[in-house]
Amino acid sequence: MKFVDEATIKVMAGDGGNGCLSFRREKYIEKGGPDGGDGGHGGSVYLVGSQALNTLVDFRFQPRYRAARGENGKGSDRTGASGSDLEIQVPLGTSVFDESNQSFVGDINSLSDRLLVARGGQHGLGNVRFKSSTNRAPRQTTDGEAGEVRDLRLELKLIADVGLLGLPNAGKSTLVSVVSAARPKVADYPFTTLIPNLGVVRTAEGESFVIADIPGLIEGAADGAGLGVQFLKHLARTRLLLHLVELTPLDGSRPEDNFRVIENELGRYSEAIARKPRWLIVTKSDLLSEEELAARVKALRGAIGGDVPLFAISAVTGQGVDELVQAVSRYFGELRAVAERDASEEEVAAIQSNESRIRDDVHRFSLARRQQRRERRDSPDNDDGSIDVHYER
Repeated sequence: MKFVDEATIKVMAGDGGNGCLSFRREKYIEKGGPDGGDGGHGGSVYLVGSQALNTLVDFRFQPRYRAARGENGKGSDRTGASGSDLEIQVPLGTSVFDESNQSFVGDINSLSDRLLVARGGQHGLGNVRFKSSTNRAPRQTTDGEAGEVRDLRLELKLIADVGLLGLPNAGKSTLVSVVSAARPKVADYPFTTLIPNLGVVRTAEGESFVIADIPGLIEGAADGAGLGVQFLKHLARTRLLLHLVELTPLDGSRPEDNFRVIENELGRYSEAIARKPRWLIVTKSDLLSEEELAARVKALRGAIGGDVPLFAISAVTGQGVDELVQAVSRYFGELRAVAERDASEEEVAAIQSNESRIRDDVHRFSLARRQQRRERRDSPDNDDGSIDVHYER
């Protein structure tokens, strides 16, 4: 199945049914009076989460959705049936924006979320509603209101606990294949990972976390180089980032320079995501002796500064992998313990503010990227497939 993480759809709520103009007509009953019933309400459109979906590809083939219209009112004071609501299933982690003004509509993050995106029209009134002591034979009715029509933009951000960062061939996919049952493509050439992959890491009975592997970044990714930074949005919902760095790159580059490349591209994409907790993971440590490994790790830590947690692993031999997994598990255990206590209003506000900034950064980049694509497509001088993306923060 093709992986699609952005889509635009049109949703149309049902119109309300019209009120009925009717008078009672029965034998032996003169002047039976008005008996026109009201129309029914139009159906509304809702988005609901589904675990069975992990891509928005279906919306590329079916971009229009309409809820049922309310029935018109009937004689004998009968109300028309209301139109059925329409529920559209979307993957968990979907953010919804209104295309008309680019405003944020809501998120679908759990199976219990049910987001109203288009409200059905109100019913019309039958003439029975207008009878009075001075108006015994009213001929007034009202039509039902039109249902809401909206163009929506859906952006999927995979829901994972841990996100992997690094240059191509840093060992991200190999690590995912070792610690989980996921089987991403692994090869000895760059950009073997073309779409994000998820893996479930089980650490103990009833305990696990989800790890996300995204395509590797290169210098200039924020300007469209390589696969660009289009998949960085899938780190938006993670709680911990693991930055994988090779100590012995095949191209002879310096590990500290490669580290700064990723840090720079991440910061250019979203400063809010760059503020997430981040650990440094040194990969392919089996290629060095213990003494050489210790010396290079010490040199790398000295070059980059800071006191971020650092782990040296080899996904091929398993060296240090279990220690890393257990450390991540303990970290999430500490987060759960903190979450169980009542957070202060300042802490809650800070978390919500950072999440809002991440959402805005991701959406702003998506819009800029789409505009650049449109301009490049319409340009008569377009003779290559590159995409340059620049946007103001």
